[in-house]
Amino acid sequence: MILDKQVGVFLNLVHNRTKQYITGIFQQHGFNITPEQFLVMDALWDNGVMSQQELADNIMKDKNSIVKLLDGLEKKDLVRRVADKADRRKNMIELTPYALSIKDDVTDAALEAISHIIKDIPTDELRLFIRTLGKMAINMNEDTDLLALAGNTPAQPQDFPIPDNNSPAQPEDSQTTLF
Repeated sequence: MILDKQVGVFLNLVHNRTKQYITGIFQQHGFNITPEQFLVMDALWDNGVMSQQELADNIMKDKNSIVKLLDGLEKKDLVRRVADKADRRKNMIELTPYALSIKDDVTDAALEAISHIIKDIPTDELRLFIRTLGKMAINMNEDTDLLALAGNTPAQPQDFPIPDNNSPAQPEDSQTTLF
């Protein structure tokens, strides 16, 4: 029972601290975005124009949360809503030229943050951590495949690509969601 409570407390604390840390790194690099806003932009960088619902499904956010995120990103001139040509009731979300121009720099800042967060943690421990999180997600919803959601579809969870601290970050063509 105490261990169960500790797991919940630690997951919440690390999640919140991770968001604060990444936000600080973005600010140090001159980007006024949150990790959640980065997730939206990252999904659009990877997939191109998407409907609000597709975007919400992709980053596992509810309809109200995605509307708030998009409102904030629109105010920062990072995304815009356009009516779907086939169904004008449906909003399509596209990145602005400004958002496209900062993709590499924002992604580098995000990777810098994650590299710092996981420094000095052996690769085998990171792999075990990813597998454990995956099992926790399945326990909450058997249809949730975190590896697939993160853009990785290895044959086995232990094959999940975790860069070691001495190797370069993911290859440029990888589609790894960072947070």
